[in-house]
Amino acid sequence: MTTFVPGWDALPAPLLDFWTERHLCTLTTLRPDGRPHLVPVGVALDPEQSCAWVITNDASRKARNLATNPLVAACQVDGARWSTIEGRASVHDDAATVARAVERYAARYRPPRANPTRVALRIEVDRFVFGPGLLRT
Repeated sequence: MTTFVPGWDALPAPLLDFWTERHLCTLTTLRPDGRPHLVPVGVALDPEQSCAWVITNDASRKARNLATNPLVAACQVDGARWSTIEGRASVHDDAATVARAVERYAARYRPPRANPTRVALRIEVDRFVFGPGLLRT
């Protein structure tokens, strides 16, 4: 297992590529009682803004969990390649921030359906964790 702390301008190419390829992720947030809540999501890196994005509904459990504990982890796996980002997330509902998150999501996955209750979860990445298979090409 290897860890990388951003310097976003120094992300190893295989790590950046892996977080750009289309892979679904699991997002872990913590419920108010401390139990983990894991759900499948799309996560989109945004090196220009030094963060990662998740889009969701304002009433989702993951968004509500962040009100009591901002710690998150998002993980993706593809065979022997895997990576997790760890950090702190915040919920944003202003139009410009949500539009940025949707733009990044659409670049990695596809344009999402319209959703008037959409919010953006901005993840401030503390570190990337990844296995040795990620650096093998």
